[in-house]
Amino acid sequence: MISEFQELSAKIDQLAELTHSLRRENGQLRQANAALVRDNVGYQARLGEAAARVEALLENIPALVAESMASADQEEAQ
Repeated sequence: MISEFQELSAKIDQLAELTHSLRRENGQLRQANAALVRDNVGYQARLGEAAARVEALLENIPALVAESMASADQEEAQ
């Protein structure tokens, strides 16, 4: 009977240690997740800025093409 209690006590100790270990790991994973979320927010901001720059460049293309064509027409006329 005493050996059964000792085995049960050992299993409870193992379970307690596993619980503590999993809580530590969970805390580390939460910190890692928070860091990844911060990185993601930063990357999304950078992507938005890049998209705005590309959009601005695309808006300038028709004006640049028209300017280039007008310049070419003037050169041909000379």
